[in-house]
Amino acid sequence: MTTSVERVVNLGSVGASPLYKAVKAEILDRMTHGEWARGEALPSESKLATRFEVSIGTVRKAIDELVAEKLLVRHQGKGTFVAVHNEDRALYYFFHLVPQDGAGKEYPTAELLSFGRGKADAQTAERLRIARGAPVFRFRNRLVLQGRPVLLDQITVPQALFPGLDEETLRSRERTIYALYQSRFGINVIRAEERLRARLCDADTAAALQVKTGDPILEIQRVAYTFNNVPVETRVSRVNTARHEYLNELG
Repeated sequence: MTTSVERVVNLGSVGASPLYKAVKAEILDRMTHGEWARGEALPSESKLATRFEVSIGTVRKAIDELVAEKLLVRHQGKGTFVAVHNEDRALYYFFHLVPQDGAGKEYPTAELLSFGRGKADAQTAERLRIARGAPVFRFRNRLVLQGRPVLLDQITVPQALFPGLDEETLRSRERTIYALYQSRFGINVIRAEERLRARLCDADTAAALQVKTGDPILEIQRVAYTFNNVPVETRVSRVNTARHEYLNELG
């Protein structure tokens, strides 16, 4: 049977990709399967080099990329750790609304409006890569900024990845939803894809955002991913842009 080390060496030897990419993939795979949990230190670079039968430089290059992608964090004098979701990370990497008056980002207040169980429709199943009709959880969150409702989220997640999720767990969480995914279910959201479009506000959204039916709003469709490009959440966010705008800092 082929071992993990043999798989890494073979990938590098056949030229399918640089050897450090194979080491990076192996580290990601071990993080995915819980060998190194959130906040936990990885073995030293020298130990990883011995384990994977590669040079320290190869390991370092793999780790450098994972640090640049915010999946690992280096603490000087302590080592390299699996990244942990906190409010700062959620605010700056996954939340993009800012006041139009030029003020900086502020952390929103979240209100859970509804929670329920259902079955994945065709679009949801495709986005989450699950079977059509597979059981899912659906919940709605409203985010408040500067005392006004600004964003309405309709979130869907597979029940198979979040066993035991319920309304009380969501309502009583002390931190962000992504932090809850990580701490309670071991699901680390590491990136998201978003599609934006303008639309007119329907009556249900208008009531939640305290605007008029037919007012222009921004709609953001997001799919969130964990390690190895596995989708774990789909959400539709509807934004009142009367006083706020979408800011995405590139580069």
